[in-house]
Amino acid sequence: MDWVFLLDCIKRMAAGIPLTLELAALSLLCGALLGLLFALIRLARNPFAATVGWVYVQVIRSTPLLVLLFLIYYGVGQFAAVRHSILWPFLRTPYYCALLALIINSSGYAAEIIRGGLQSVPIDEIEAARACGMSGVVLYRRIILPIAIRQALPAFSNEVIAMIKATSMVSLVTLMEVTGIAGEIASETYRPLPVFIAAGVIYLVINFILTRLIQAIEYKLSAHKRPVTVNVRLKAPGSDFH
Repeated sequence: MDWVFLLDCIKRMAAGIPLTLELAALSLLCGALLGLLFALIRLARNPFAATVGWVYVQVIRSTPLLVLLFLIYYGVGQFAAVRHSILWPFLRTPYYCALLALIINSSGYAAEIIRGGLQSVPIDEIEAARACGMSGVVLYRRIILPIAIRQALPAFSNEVIAMIKATSMVSLVTLMEVTGIAGEIASETYRPLPVFIAAGVIYLVINFILTRLIQAIEYKLSAHKRPVTVNVRLKAPGSDFH
């Protein structure tokens, strides 16, 4: 193994890390917000609304990200109405097409994760909050959502890792993130094995750091589950007690 070449590849691919993290962060944030909307729709009492939410989640989760990316990047421009709309300046650029595909893909999985978190909220917690006069938005903001987020965080950590890896597909629409730069180096040097080993190392480090951060957040939010330690100070024999 040529370690000098490997380190040089890592240095060159490090220039693509900001774009990788930016795409992952924006897609996770917007996907979580969109997923929350469809999770609430799926839990709605209206059968039609619940069916619409179910169909959306099933379609998005059943569609490969690569197919979705190509549909948006190559397919949207086929419609004259889109080309003459205010959205065209965004949809004709690879960055926004890739970001939209990642957001839509993430929202399907986030909806199920959030729905599971909402359904795991104990009913007695909700009844206790209602007994205190909470309802509507206040009930969701102060009771339901904090508990649901804590319950859904372990599953959402898997989505974070999956999204970091999914950003590698945007290189197929000319975006030069880590995998895009790796492909460029491999085509220049004809040495794909060390190049993509270096790319794998970069993804490994990124995911290792992110999983540790999520574990720290989960630990902080689960203080009520940790055992309470009581410090008892004993006085020496013969000392005065006051």
